[in-house]
Amino acid sequence: MESKSHIDNDLSDSELLRYSRQIMLPQFGFEAQKKLLGSRVLLIGIGGLGSISSMYLVAAGVGHIVISDDDVVEITNLQRQIIYNTDEINQKKVQVAKNRLQKINPNIQISIFDQKLEGELLSQEVSLADIVIDGTDNYKSRFEINKQCVMSKTALVSAATIRFEGQLTVFNVTDNSPCYSCLYQDTMDESQTCAENGVLSAVPGVFGSLQAVEAIKFLAEVGNVLDGELLIVDNLMNEFRKIKLKKDMDCLVCGQK
Repeated sequence: MESKSHIDNDLSDSELLRYSRQIMLPQFGFEAQKKLLGSRVLLIGIGGLGSISSMYLVAAGVGHIVISDDDVVEITNLQRQIIYNTDEINQKKVQVAKNRLQKINPNIQISIFDQKLEGELLSQEVSLADIVIDGTDNYKSRFEINKQCVMSKTALVSAATIRFEGQLTVFNVTDNSPCYSCLYQDTMDESQTCAENGVLSAVPGVFGSLQAVEAIKFLAEVGNVLDGELLIVDNLMNEFRKIKLKKDMDCLVCGQK
């Protein structure tokens, strides 16, 4: 488990103070913090999941976060996408998010794309990232993001929420890791979305936070990420379970050809 980029600079006094509560963790420390500061995260989609994960990534000290989303803020977003305010309705999500994130941590570099990342641009940004966080809400995007992550050998943090439920895993950590296409078929029902079925406001917050935790652990090289494991949570019934995942050797995306 190793990110693509690191820095060797010592931490400044202000950085030591800002990140002191995680630096003091025995499993974390100075070196882990420096790895975070030298990392680049690609966050695709800044809705229910991304609005939460982005804030924690910036607060934790990820050095460069790249965000893409082509939507504007709508009133229906405000129930769960807490990075946005009522007076920001109809404004571009990425610009509003960038302004908010810079207020949380002005020392972090934030790049934005007010568009869907597709084709060569998606491939380029995925290859530049140390890890990708998928905050999209449609299967077509998820399959394409997964494909690009497999091609560039970039780890992918994937989550999805609906109603009271959510699930989370990390793909493509090693050559033996499963990918998104190992788990799901590209004929998935697109009607299974929050827009069609609803979602409790705090549920995307739970899984956006967990996406940030998994990304931070991966980048800082601490603990174990959910590689080969799918975490499933039913928040209504307080049921938690993990399912073991295996690489599908016949997978059309990551399997042995």
